Amino acid sequence: MNTPRQELEARVALAVGKAFSPVPPGPYVRPCPDSRHGDFQTNAALVQAKEAKANPREVAAQLIAALDLSDIADAPEIAGPGFLNFRLKPAYLAQQVRARAADGRLGVPTVVKPETVIMDYSGPNIAKEMHVGHLRSTVLGDALARLYCFIGHKVVADNHIGDWGTGFGMILYGYKREGDAEKLRQDPFGHLEGIYRRIQEESKTDETVREAAKRELVLLQQGDAKNRELWEQFRTYSLAALDVMYQRFGVQFDYTLGESFYNDMLPGVVAELQKKGIARESEGAVAIFSDGTLPQKDDPFLVSDKGEFRDNPLLVRKSDGGFNYATTDLATIRYRHDHFHAERVIYVVDGRQQMHFRQLFEASRRWGYTEMKLEHVWFGTILGPDKKPFKSREGENVKLRALVAEAEERAAAILTEKRPEMNEHERGALARIVGLGALKYADLAQNRNLDYVFTWEKLLAFDGNTAPYLQNAYVRIRAIFRKAGLTEAPQAEVILTEPAELALSRKLLDFADSIFMAAEEYRPHYLCLYLFELATFFHKFYEACPVLIAEPPVRDSRLVLCDLTARTLRQGLNLLGIEVVEQM
Repeated sequence: MNTPRQELEARVALAVGKAFSPVPPGPYVRPCPDSRHGDFQTNAALVQAKEAKANPREVAAQLIAALDLSDIADAPEIAGPGFLNFRLKPAYLAQQVRARAADGRLGVPTVVKPETVIMDYSGPNIAKEMHVGHLRSTVLGDALARLYCFIGHKVVADNHIGDWGTGFGMILYGYKREGDAEKLRQDPFGHLEGIYRRIQEESKTDETVREAAKRELVLLQQGDAKNRELWEQFRTYSLAALDVMYQRFGVQFDYTLGESFYNDMLPGVVAELQKKGIARESEGAVAIFSDGTLPQKDDPFLVSDKGEFRDNPLLVRKSDGGFNYATTDLATIRYRHDHFHAERVIYVVDGRQQMHFRQLFEASRRWGYTEMKLEHVWFGTILGPDKKPFKSREGENVKLRALVAEAEERAAAILTEKRPEMNEHERGALARIVGLGALKYADLAQNRNLDYVFTWEKLLAFDGNTAPYLQNAYVRIRAIFRKAGLTEAPQAEVILTEPAELALSRKLLDFADSIFMAAEEYRPHYLCLYLFELATFFHKFYEACPVLIAEPPVRDSRLVLCDLTARTLRQGLNLLGIEVVEQM
């Protein structure tokens, strides 16, 4: 099922092909910047006129003559220097609304060429509790995984956890000295983080502690039975605690292949990179340097320093023989290519890692992985009211568990004020959905590349671009059906005469476009904005167009509009990982 934009674009492309040669590249059709002048607009005449050095308005007139839109839109209007504006006919809108109401996917098509997509997100370290810094990667990655799955791709969600590295030497040394098995079982993060902080502090002034921690790490790397057993315990208890948080968030992974999974592959990766001349030894280490094939300003293995370019190598083996994140990431790319046959890998990791991924992707290209698309979907920082990175009063990263708990507590307080008659069990269940939904939506509604200021009052507001506003819009619609004694809309003809009906219908038909735009550009905030605008159009419709007191067949037609709006809100929020409720 084509969207109205896709249908118009196909007709415009056909007309361009008839009237002109060669056909200029698309896209041909975009939403009209000002809805007073139309629903959609094309600049095809301007593009063709530039190529032919002709008058754009004359070219636009030729294009109109070649267009056949009589069944879907009014006669196009030439605007400005040569734009064509289109206004969809009410009968076409009604037909399209009815088709979407009868479609379980609400008119959202699936992709023509599905891909196997690895979605790499969240990625916390074991032995450390998730904090506010993990929020964006977790909810953004989950939303993108849902979007890509919904439009027809085969999505593999992989939580690439940090479960290996130098920090475990300190943890092992400290645990052997002061560890408590029961505390580890009951509170793995608190116990292990406390040990790590103490040993890390001691190691700053006591060389014997530093050396002892190094020895424990070497023993682990060499496969020492005792250290391996302890490490397995740390990992098992940490993963169980992480699962509790992920279940609370409604986030699921297909695999949790941490850094340790690739450990045995690393020597082979470095050897192959050296054999192919991609990496070479330097000062006892092995690194990847510029090969001179890229312009200097675009080469991630070079950095400008006072107007001069110098080496910016990617280290793949340290001088002591150890490996690092880059080596593991390269091994991961090869595994994902060979094992999953991935065609696209999406890394949802914060913006501070942009240079790392530029180097990683270029190294992979030189290694031969040219057909697999590698994308770094980066995001900014969550800021506190002081516009500095969001911290607790003690100056530490806010724990994610505490953040979720506070969201639910604040939601419960608001619900107590609004619905004092609600019993405690109902209020608790609703507070979880509202609080967690508000927390997720506040993040997803932002342009991911920007930092944003976190404020409880804004994210839990029942007006504006927030989850509670959208959830409440869904509740209001469902209340209409309860009052009517119906569970779903009747099978009825759609009749559109009122301006508010037409405006709501146009917005309903934009659902698929918003989903594909959000997926293709890795920006769920496009979908958030769409849902907010849809809810706003519905409220205007609800105020201007009585539903239950209208006479048939208008009453049934408006019930179809209400039901399609509710289903679209529910589906859209579900793609963001946010639940709805029938009553609030």
